[in-house]
Amino acid sequence: MPVLKPAQHDDHAVPFDGTRGIDDFSTAPPPDLPDKKALKKELKQHVRDLHDLQRKLYADGRYAVLAVFQAMDAAGKDGTIRKVFSGVNPTGFRTSAFQAPSGRERRHDFLWRCARALPMRGKIGIFNRSHYEEVLVVRVKPALLEGQELPNVDPATVWDERLESINDWEKHLARNGVVVVKFFLHLSRDEQRKRLLARIDRPEKNWKYNAADLDERKLWDDYQAAYDTVLRTTSHPNAPWYAIPADNKHYMRVAVARVMVHTLENLDTAYPTPTDEHMEVLEQGRRRLLEDH
Repeated sequence: MPVLKPAQHDDHAVPFDGTRGIDDFSTAPPPDLPDKKALKKELKQHVRDLHDLQRKLYADGRYAVLAVFQAMDAAGKDGTIRKVFSGVNPTGFRTSAFQAPSGRERRHDFLWRCARALPMRGKIGIFNRSHYEEVLVVRVKPALLEGQELPNVDPATVWDERLESINDWEKHLARNGVVVVKFFLHLSRDEQRKRLLARIDRPEKNWKYNAADLDERKLWDDYQAAYDTVLRTTSHPNAPWYAIPADNKHYMRVAVARVMVHTLENLDTAYPTPTDEHMEVLEQGRRRLLEDH
C-alpha cells in the first residue's frame, strides 16, 4: 500500500493526528515570497518535471494518481488545474468536475459517481470538487440530504458515518494502487470578495459570474466549520490533505505543483526492464531496420 510522506519543506501539509484545522493555516503566501517572475519560472520547471514523471507513471503501470481539489468559490481551482497540468500528455490524464448530483447519481450511494471517474493505473486523474461535497455542501445545506431519499438517516451521526466511509474508501483505493493527494485551496473572505467583484467589473470575466455564489458566501462560517472537520478527520498517510494558501494565485499554483512533483517522485515507479526475450526481439528489429535501406 503506498504511503505518502509530505515533503519536509511543506508547511501546508495537514497532520494526520487532527491537531491542526482550518484556522491553523494561512490564506496568504509565506512572507519571503519570490517575485512573480521567479514563481512563473519555477512553475515552468515543475510542469516539465510532471511531464517526465507522468511518462514514467504510465510506463510503470502499477499506480494511478488522483488529485482532489476543494475550495470556496473563486479560489482558483480551474486555473490551477489548467496551469499545473499543462504539460502532461492528455492520453494519460483525465479531469472530472462534479456538480449537483443527477437523479441517477442520487439513487446510488454517495461515492458511486466518484468511483466511476477514478483514473486507471498509469494515469493521473483530477477531481474538481469531489466526494467531499457530501460532507461539505450537503452538511451546510441539510435539505439536500432529505432529497437523497436515504433510509434510516440519523442527523446526529450521518456526518461522522460519511467521513468514516470516505476514510475507508480512500484506504481501499491505496490498497489497490490509487495514490490520492488532496488540495484545499484556502481563500480568505476578503480575497473572495475581490475576485467576485472582478467577475462583475471585467467584461472578459462576466461569464464566470453566478449570482448563487453570493448566496453561498452568506454561509461562509458554516463552510469553514465543515472544512475544519474534513481537514482534521480525513488527512491520513494514504490520502493527505494540503491546505494551500490561495490569496496569491501564482504562489498557489507553485505550491500545488511542488506537492504533485514530490508525490510522483516518491513512488517506486520505473521504466520496465526488457527481458532477455525482449532484448532479442529488439536486436532483431535493429538488424532488419539497418538492412532496410
